[in-house]
Amino acid sequence: MASVKVAVRVRPINRREQELDAKFIISMEKNQTTITNIKIPEGGTGDLGRERTKTFTYDFSYFSADPESPIYASQEMVFNNLGIDVLQSAFEGYNACIFAYGQTGSGKSYTMMGNAGDTGLIPRICEGLFNRINEKTRWNEASFRTEVSYLEIYNERVRDLLRRKSSKTNNLRIREHPKEGPYVEDLSKHLVQNYSDVEELMEGGNINRTTAATGMNDVSSRSHAIFTINFTQAKFDTEMPCETVSKIHLVDLAGSERADATGATGVRLKEGGNINKSLVTLGNVISALADISQDASNPLIKKKQVFVPYRDSVLTWLLKDSLGGNSKTIMIATISPADVNYGETLSTLRYANRAKNIINKPTINEDPNVKLIRELRAEIARLKTLLAQGNQIALLDSPTALSMEEKLQQNEARVQELTKEWTNKWNETQNILKVS
Repeated sequence: MASVKVAVRVRPINRREQELDAKFIISMEKNQTTITNIKIPEGGTGDLGRERTKTFTYDFSYFSADPESPIYASQEMVFNNLGIDVLQSAFEGYNACIFAYGQTGSGKSYTMMGNAGDTGLIPRICEGLFNRINEKTRWNEASFRTEVSYLEIYNERVRDLLRRKSSKTNNLRIREHPKEGPYVEDLSKHLVQNYSDVEELMEGGNINRTTAATGMNDVSSRSHAIFTINFTQAKFDTEMPCETVSKIHLVDLAGSERADATGATGVRLKEGGNINKSLVTLGNVISALADISQDASNPLIKKKQVFVPYRDSVLTWLLKDSLGGNSKTIMIATISPADVNYGETLSTLRYANRAKNIINKPTINEDPNVKLIRELRAEIARLKTLLAQGNQIALLDSPTALSMEEKLQQNEARVQELTKEWTNKWNETQNILKVS
């Protein structure tokens, strides 16, 4: 089991906030984030006993508001703390997910994608993945296959960002596999050999993504974007085949927004409504999962049935496994430091605080045939031990049961056959990759 890891990052005051003569209301110390309500006098309390300051504790609090500050958190620091964890999980065979949440214009896209010369988590994770692949391939430690896909959820519809725009790609259907969970039908997957391949696809996808200017942000993301890496690795470990398949979801959510603050009308207003609907659903899912996790951790509390509304939005349905299942998940909440955004910032901090309580159950995703080979080998070792003890009776279920020698020979032949099939499959895969 693993708790969702939560980080909060504060950006610099922007031009709009400077023009409004905004006051700085965020302070950070180690992993704590404090927000100040400047409308409440020092030492006093507001209506209904509200306190002037509220302090939250997270896994990481990143102060990125001033590059001159001794506690300034750069893109590299964020990657070292969070991105390397994602890479480690993938190479161990786990699914992983990072999603950025926050008010529109709070720095989500900068944190996830970055800009020229100062790349964010997604490019750094992809580059780090291929650096490790190259290192392991050089020493013949393993073989690898990597595919990427890129989609956006715009007005509750799924679009493939890596295909040319057409009616077919504007509304892809979501299906649910009984074992692998929700997936997008007909979403294109692109085989990539190196980071340059990924970079080219990423740039093309970002151009296709829906953005627009609002009163809060000149280039506001009007959709949720999910960049997915499907990563398969295969190797021999003490003459034993090992194959794992990891799925890495890197998610840049659209920003929550208030219509009066963004000045949204018409199409922008409809977009904002759909964005807020999916983010409210995400909040409800997080709250429900946090309740379930807290109940499970306290044996004295009577377990109550909690409904998790995954299907109330396309976003939460697609992220079902990442939010409450088989994944090591990280949430990074981005916030404004300005008093004019106090309400939205406090809401984001509470949202992030709730997410800390979610417990996921990540498991290593291995090839079923490899698992069978391991189980057969364990059975072979057991049979050999029984034979060495001369205890053939221990395994006879009936007068017609096979002798231990026959069972042993059958298992050894099956292991040899499965291992050969697995090796041939991977040799064919590697040949295809070399040709392509």
